[in-house]
Amino acid sequence: MLRIYNFKTFALLLTFVAISLVSCVKEVEQDMEMSACLGNAKIVNRSMNAMADELLIYVDDDMVAALDAAQDATRSGIADADATFMEFGAISVEHAIDMTCDVERRKAFGFHKWYKVRFAKSVDIEKAALSLAACDKVSRVQFNSRSATPKATFVESPAVATRALQAPFDDPSIALQWHYQNSGDNSIFPTAKQGADINLYEAWQLTTGRPEVVVAIMDEAIDVEHEDIKANLKANLKELNGTAGVDDDGNGYIDDIYGWNFVQNTPPSILEYDLGHGTHVAGTVAAVNNNGIGCCGVAGGDGSGNGVRLISCQIFSNGVAGEVSQVANAILYAADMGACISQNSWSSLAASSGLKNDHQYKITLQLEYEAMEYFRTKSNCPEAMEGGVIIFAAGNDGMDESGYPGAYRDYISVSAFAPDGLPAYYTNYGAGCNISAPGGELLTNSESGGIYSILPNNEYGYAEGSSMACPHVSGIAGLALSYALDNGYHLTADKLNAILLSSVNDINASLVGARIAPNGSKMNLDNYYGNMGTGMIDAYRVLMGVRGTTCIPVVLGADSKIDVNDYLGDGNLNIKVQRNLNIPKDVVEKLGIVDTPRITTDGILQIKCTKPGAAIINLGFIAGGDKAGSDSAIGGKPFSLDVALIVREHNNRHGWL
Repeated sequence: MLRIYNFKTFALLLTFVAISLVSCVKEVEQDMEMSACLGNAKIVNRSMNAMADELLIYVDDDMVAALDAAQDATRSGIADADATFMEFGAISVEHAIDMTCDVERRKAFGFHKWYKVRFAKSVDIEKAALSLAACDKVSRVQFNSRSATPKATFVESPAVATRALQAPFDDPSIALQWHYQNSGDNSIFPTAKQGADINLYEAWQLTTGRPEVVVAIMDEAIDVEHEDIKANLKANLKELNGTAGVDDDGNGYIDDIYGWNFVQNTPPSILEYDLGHGTHVAGTVAAVNNNGIGCCGVAGGDGSGNGVRLISCQIFSNGVAGEVSQVANAILYAADMGACISQNSWSSLAASSGLKNDHQYKITLQLEYEAMEYFRTKSNCPEAMEGGVIIFAAGNDGMDESGYPGAYRDYISVSAFAPDGLPAYYTNYGAGCNISAPGGELLTNSESGGIYSILPNNEYGYAEGSSMACPHVSGIAGLALSYALDNGYHLTADKLNAILLSSVNDINASLVGARIAPNGSKMNLDNYYGNMGTGMIDAYRVLMGVRGTTCIPVVLGADSKIDVNDYLGDGNLNIKVQRNLNIPKDVVEKLGIVDTPRITTDGILQIKCTKPGAAIINLGFIAGGDKAGSDSAIGGKPFSLDVALIVREHNNRHGWL
């Protein structure tokens, strides 16, 4: 297999980090309820793709005490368990979850009751599972499944571009990042469409990220020495300033300065068969901005030392994916080391996982689910948010459903669109897919329609996939919390989820007819109508949502007549609008407002904008009468509201948020 970082002229096409999660799901009549695996209700999943010599067990308090007290846990004093250990030649019984850090909280979640039992490789693991399930003090048995490894295809990369004149930062490759601000340049993609992006330049005028916001990159390793990311890594200062080979902070991990490799049990490491996937994803979230080199990250700061911070939580290493227990430990580590956003560019294969509803996910992958709940309920950025946010890629199967865990109702699952604003040919869509972001498409004769980011060994390149869409949403979530910190706003995780999912531009207006995909297949766009989540995420709208400012969409180049009342309250407010509409000159220039915009007392705004963009204007209203009260006459109370005009090619005409 090629190593990305050996080739300066190659860039990465990532089809998607697909975890083939093992399921014991059987379809039973119409309700798709779980049935017992191997005929025993305690066994929650199947053995396919699992470690051939390991089982996970969840035990009661008596057995915890016995196992922890025993010098040799395979001789615990629990008769039926010891008999099984002896019969199947158990080599060791140890805690599946590290219990060094935040012990009391981990105990409250019951993680101390999970154990990993290791056997000789010759053991019949299914028979051993049945025998353990028969033990009185064992509540659950789970095969310790591994996931599939990432896949990649390589294409030649163009020379680094010269910085665009209108770009907000001096990073020379920002012009290649159409996914932040798409000008519709057909040299980048033949059918590129202006506005098919995340509207990031507008958001950067308000915030660029703050170091108090920490994002866990659950993936391959981040190249922690990369010149364009290192400054935005969260350093564990006790380990950084401590003694090599010593667990200076006492969290159970030695020299975990920038995170941990949970597969190899070492600090983050990029080995021969790694792809650079985690580095590429991390760059989209927070490559360092305005440093005169490379590219930009969504929440990478402005060059003054700000920007969100990243932790490398490595669950793929050297072409091998972590076991369920290793993934669970990585999730808990992220929570206990300060992350408030979990970035997951991986998921199950929707077509093969067998998971069809949230109940099956929670039961079949119980240890992983419980670790996610531990993260989701921990507040690591308390000044801005209660709880944590979990964001997943929807998958690259081209299926009409999201893969799990992303499909679970408390996480955000991200589908991908191409530079033309249409669904990417590979993306999952439909049930469980919550929102869309740029995932890019690579053509046989041009890779510039992919997502441009960093690669190991100070390299850069393109990639495509919902893996690439997902970190756009994670980066925007980081901007949202940064903006909240800037302005003293306080959110809950549920509120942030709601803001992210409701701050979108319409994708449905374009989903008519057919599209020929880069692989030559014909895509019926009607299949995607209403199935790409709430729409295309808009970073500026997200910040307006944090601020509580109403966003009003305006169709680019059209003589628009907009009923402002539709965006206030329930659309039926008994108010009158003050007709003195004063729009600042800089807003007129920015949005290319022509003619003279007007607003009627009934709230009909007449305006024509010839430039895409966003700006805040102030509207005046009267509550309780046609005129404001005065010294000479009774009347209504005047008040004003800021509203944000969002000028894009399409209006939101189909009921999407």
